[in-house]
Amino acid sequence: MAEQPRDAAGLWLKLAKAGNAVSSLTKAQAIDGALCHGWIDGQIDKYDHAWFLTRFTPRKRASKWSKKNRARADELLAAGRVSAAGRAEIDAAKADGRWDAAYAPASTATEPADLKAALDADPKARVFFDTLTGANRYAILYRVQTAKKPETRERRIAKFVAMCTAGETLH
Repeated sequence: MAEQPRDAAGLWLKLAKAGNAVSSLTKAQAIDGALCHGWIDGQIDKYDHAWFLTRFTPRKRASKWSKKNRARADELLAAGRVSAAGRAEIDAAKADGRWDAAYAPASTATEPADLKAALDADPKARVFFDTLTGANRYAILYRVQTAKKPETRERRIAKFVAMCTAGETLH
């Protein structure tokens, strides 16, 4: 990643699955490397019974940050491991507000009060929302928490409550 140009198309990294007799970088180590050089992980794909693929690309200018990657980047900065390219991406995110607007990962995302109130006001929507798969639930939570303007957030909440009332999902 350090040797790739800023406009590189990205790369697929083959990583060993748990239990593989051959060791490789772990996904966490690969993500650390990406953060150090201003890159980000993306798609995951199957390779075979012992390996999987993860796509890494240079971080785009408007790329959102997760709270998990933001915290890890802070640790890598403190350890002196972040390259100039990685530091530039972090500085840009801090300057334009993306750093402070980092989103919660699926594992810790919770229902914000305004979404909860809207769902509670519509029993049919509440019941349906409570039965959503983790992926569909997080898809809604992510879209609500990443709205930049209050009016956008309100529109999204109204849209998702209507979808839940109608029994519709995003995926």
